[in-house]
Amino acid sequence: MVDVKGKWALITGASRGIGYLSALFMAKRGCNLVLHSRNKAHCDKILHEVKALGVDAYAVGADLSDLDLVEDMLCTLDKNGTDIDIILNNAGVQIAYRNDFIKTPASDYETSFRINTIAPMMICYHFLPRMTEKGFGRIVNTTSGINLEPQQAGYSASKAALDKVTVDLSSKYNGTDVIISLTDPGWCRTDLGGPCAPNAPESTLPGVLVGAFIDDKKSGRLFTASDYHGMTIEEAVALAEKTKNNPYPEN
Repeated sequence: MVDVKGKWALITGASRGIGYLSALFMAKRGCNLVLHSRNKAHCDKILHEVKALGVDAYAVGADLSDLDLVEDMLCTLDKNGTDIDIILNNAGVQIAYRNDFIKTPASDYETSFRINTIAPMMICYHFLPRMTEKGFGRIVNTTSGINLEPQQAGYSASKAALDKVTVDLSSKYNGTDVIISLTDPGWCRTDLGGPCAPNAPESTLPGVLVGAFIDDKKSGRLFTASDYHGMTIEEAVALAEKTKNNPYPEN
């Protein structure tokens, strides 16, 4: 299992919900953090809490729907000399629930794809060369198990696209110590999931993070958070390294 102490992780959507809990989890294990939110001031609370745990950390802000701002954020990390070891692409958006789904506007797709697909992939592409050069990296992209819901077409399509490009990309790194994974946190009571969701955000841990700790040089797997509920991270990693759960058939 990977020891994350002293490593640097970028967590998008870190100011609340699953991103917030993930930041605390990683900090308790000594991982230094770059905490992202749309407005970096939103990370003030979590930034204070993780620093109190003795790790280095700072916040960055970028609206992920604006790809120029995403690029500016990445340039800030470069200028700061931050060598990112772990990427947790947690941030996402669910634009609307369209009961009259036949009238779904094109803007639902446009915004969803920018935030849920394009921005996380731009982040991956930015850091992968350096991860490859140093021979270590972990990327975990957050997907969704949503299915047969045309009411959420923009969201579900953007997550399906993220699945596809993540698995395709991961095939080029399989067998190396740059491991790329997907995680599905399930339907949780977050700002995205809403108050009627069946699961508490805490139920996603440690499942949404096992991709950061696995150490078996296998990429392209989907880790469903509910499969690891109630486990220690050590137990979760042991189970995760046995899974062959790939969203797409292997060639």
